[in-house]
Amino acid sequence: MERDFTDQVLQGISSTYPDLDVGAYHVTARVARLGLYLGRRQEEVFGRFGLNRGEVGVLSALRSAGPPHRLTPTRLGRGLMLSSAGITSRLDRLERRGLIVRLPDPDDRRGVLIELTDRGAELVDAAVRANTESETQLLAGFNDREIDTLQRLLRKLVSALEQAGPG
Repeated sequence: MERDFTDQVLQGISSTYPDLDVGAYHVTARVARLGLYLGRRQEEVFGRFGLNRGEVGVLSALRSAGPPHRLTPTRLGRGLMLSSAGITSRLDRLERRGLIVRLPDPDDRRGVLIELTDRGAELVDAAVRANTESETQLLAGFNDREIDTLQRLLRKLVSALEQAGPG
């Protein structure tokens, strides 16, 4: 297999720091680069629908919640790993565009529920379908066994990070 940019960088690091074992970087550096590439691809696909990845995350969470497609801002923020301010700004943008509405929470006089509008559901459905096509094409060079192995290994890595907690 051809050497890539990560190999070149790690060769330089190994030369500079011969006492360091950079073996883990062969994985983590590539995962980090994959994240950047995938993020760019997703932004391009979602941008065709006037959305960004963060907005699709909110709309998808609401869509996946099932009818009536409502969640509290706290639950949305936790699920998307966003601060209160982060989720509020996303919700404000989506509400201005008519993709969500804020409703009083019948179980909490001070609380609100976020509900996906029909327009929001149609838009996120189209964006997710387009992104699914894009990502399926990306993996077209892998057979089913390779995809299964890759997803299991990535799940294991993500699980280790989630168990370790923030930082």
